[in-house]
Amino acid sequence: MRIGETSIVNDTQDQERRPQGVVNEQAPQGAVNVEKWVYGGESLVRVDGRVVFAPYLLPGETARLKIGKDVHAELIDVVTPSDARVDPPCRLFARCGGCHYQHAPYEFQLAQKVEILREQLRRVGKIEYAGEIATISGPPLGYRNRAQFHVQDGRIGYLEARSHTLVPLSGECPVASPKLNEALASLREKLRDPQFPRFVSSIELFTNETDVQVNIVESEKRVARWFFDWVGSTEILDYQTAGGMFRVGGRSFFQVNRFLIDKLIEAAIGVSGDAESGVSGGSALDLYAGVGLFSVPLAKRFGEVVAVEANQGASRDLEFNAERAGVAVKVEHARVEDFLATAHHNPGEFDFIVADPPRAGLGKSVTRRLAELAAPKMVIVSCDPATLARDVAMLGDYEIEKLTLVDLFPQTYHMETVAELRRR
Repeated sequence: MRIGETSIVNDTQDQERRPQGVVNEQAPQGAVNVEKWVYGGESLVRVDGRVVFAPYLLPGETARLKIGKDVHAELIDVVTPSDARVDPPCRLFARCGGCHYQHAPYEFQLAQKVEILREQLRRVGKIEYAGEIATISGPPLGYRNRAQFHVQDGRIGYLEARSHTLVPLSGECPVASPKLNEALASLREKLRDPQFPRFVSSIELFTNETDVQVNIVESEKRVARWFFDWVGSTEILDYQTAGGMFRVGGRSFFQVNRFLIDKLIEAAIGVSGDAESGVSGGSALDLYAGVGLFSVPLAKRFGEVVAVEANQGASRDLEFNAERAGVAVKVEHARVEDFLATAHHNPGEFDFIVADPPRAGLGKSVTRRLAELAAPKMVIVSCDPATLARDVAMLGDYEIEKLTLVDLFPQTYHMETVAELRRR
């Protein structure tokens, strides 16, 4: 699902003595005005007719920047701060590459994301959507159930933005869930033990707030089975949602906001815990199906559900989850592009299609085939508004019926958009 990057300074010791987000450089003469936030976590600034992007600013502020040949400038200091500016809840903000918006109130973040979504639709897809964009949000801190940490020289933490330099975590991460922070503290203690394999460089933690799954992301050697028992990892994690109980293996994708999973399911397919709500019909197609977050509840309201998933572990989890729920789902272990290119389905065969693609979006071949399938209703669950705008534009026979911004990633520029499309 997935944290971006911003520009920062490398002199971390000196920066800790200065206000967070302020780079320790000799300030050039003059200050510039901040126009607006743009997609990617930075603000747009014009300097002598040149557009540059700078981090950790708010619209309407004036600031001094260090501008190089790149379009990404570094923030030196804020000359005129906005009245909306707040103190970040994390002392590592502007050093750690994870968060981009901790200097802004959460309601401000939500409003800005709506405007950024509109702008991406207009700029990338040439789509002038004048309708309301609903927002779904939850607590802005303590929400992450899954996070990736890097290990260097016996320390664990996140990386600086656009860098391989480690920012060690000596305490809790404010956006991580309580159980995730507990697991992080335990892992930090394990790092002091000589048994800890020093060839491991990246570890992922995933939790349902009861159990913890530890996954090795990067390692020079294969990690022995005893390691996972030693750190208290569960191989298979069960996650309860409004759509059912889902088994999630170590290589399977699952949504990372523990507060909004149920609301995302409801926004995408209308499920609120009972089989009578939401979309229904004869047949449904679930693309990029994962472990069946949409497929399993859809199978309670459609005569046939076809779910397509390329990841072998996730497709096995999907089969298990459907069987445990007592529903029939036809699971196709294949890339979506390959499935749509080879499967022989007639136009109008599917009453409903839902697609939850990766950040790269659907792309030309998939949108072309979806247009040919001509389902009367389609939902795209997108984690990138730029690729969403591109894909909707290529689905020329469809128009946006409703847009919902589900803020799965507070404090960052990332957003999830549920686009409900109807065939013209």
